Amino acid sequence: MAGTPMWELHTPEEDSTMELTRHPTPQGARWALDGRALPAGFTLAGLLALPRAHLMALLQEIRPGLQAPADGPLLAPVEPQQEVWGSGVTYLRSRDARRAESAVADVYEQVYRAQRPELFFKAPGWRVVAPGQPVRIRRDAAWNVPEPELTLVLNAYGEIVGYTAGNDMSSRDIEGENPLYLPQAKIYNGSCAVGPAIRLLPEGTLQELTIFLEIFRGTEPVFHGAIGTGQMKRRPSELAQYLFRELDFPQGVLLMTGTGIVPPDEFSLQPGDRVRIGVGDLVLENPVAA
Repeated sequence: MAGTPMWELHTPEEDSTMELTRHPTPQGARWALDGRALPAGFTLAGLLALPRAHLMALLQEIRPGLQAPADGPLLAPVEPQQEVWGSGVTYLRSRDARRAESAVADVYEQVYRAQRPELFFKAPGWRVVAPGQPVRIRRDAAWNVPEPELTLVLNAYGEIVGYTAGNDMSSRDIEGENPLYLPQAKIYNGSCAVGPAIRLLPEGTLQELTIFLEIFRGTEPVFHGAIGTGQMKRRPSELAQYLFRELDFPQGVLLMTGTGIVPPDEFSLQPGDRVRIGVGDLVLENPVAA
C-alpha cells in the first residue's frame, strides 16, 4: 500500500491561507499575522477557543488594518499553557522501524493495523523549543533521532484549523527496550520543537504536503529523506477525533501526526549536529545541543 494515498487532500488557493508567527518584544511575546503585528492582547488560546468559521472570519476582518511589521526572532508558535501531543506508527516506515528496534515487535504491528491509534503527550507549551534554538539528546541514551512530522493545529472543537512543522525527538534504544518506556524516550527537556509558523487554512483545504529531513554534521549532510503526507495510514481528522474523545482542550492543542522518515539503524544524532525539517514550505531548523 506504500505510495498510495489513504485519504484525500486538496490544495488551497494561495490568497486564502494566513500565517501566524510569534515574536519576543520588551512587553512580552507578540503574535503576528502574515508578518504584521497583531494587537497586544491577542492570544492563540483565545483564537482557538472559537469555532473554525468564526476564527477565520475574525482574522480575515482584522488583517487589512494591520500595519506594524513584526520584528525580531521567532518564538515557538504555541503558548506556555497549551499542549503538544504526538501520534505513533502512522506510516509503514515507522512501523517497520519500531519493529526492528523492539524486542516485542508485534506490539507495533498491532497498533499499525488497529482501529485505535497510538496517542501520547509530548510537551507543554513552555517546554517547546523555538526555531533556531537547540534541541537535545538524552544523556542516558545511545540511539537518538529526530522525527519530522506534520503537526496539526486544532481548536477547542477538535477542528483542524492549520498546521506547522514539528520535530518529535526520540531515543530509539529506550523505547525499543520496552514500549512502556515510551514517555522517557519521548518526553524530556529539549525533545520537542515546532515552527516556524502556523499555516491557517480554510475548511477542507489541507493539502498533500512533502515532508523532508536533512541532518548536517559540520557542513556535511549526513542524512536526507522525504515522504508525502498522502502515505499516512490514518487521516489527520481521525487522529484529531481520537484525541478529543475523552479529553477537552479549551485553548486548542497541537498534534504531531507521526513520521515516515527514519534514519538507518546505524545512525544516531551527535551534539553539534543541525536538524532541518520541512513540511510543505515551512522549514524548522534547530542545532543539537552540545
